[in-house]
Amino acid sequence: MLKQFAQYCKDSYNELVHKTTWPTAKQLTSQAVLVLYASLLIALVVFAMDQVFQFVMETVYPN
Repeated sequence: MLKQFAQYCKDSYNELVHKTTWPTAKQLTSQAVLVLYASLLIALVVFAMDQVFQFVMETVYPN
């Protein structure tokens, strides 16, 4: 069992070092900006939905 674990660790290290492709700084930056814009867009959509729901509820159930 210890040999299997050691082999697993060696295989994991080999894959991480030799087979994994890492993004460049430019790719990483552009992807981070894309995630930021997508997050802001989703936040705006949720905010708009909340405002519409609030308007409908206040119209249906006035205080």
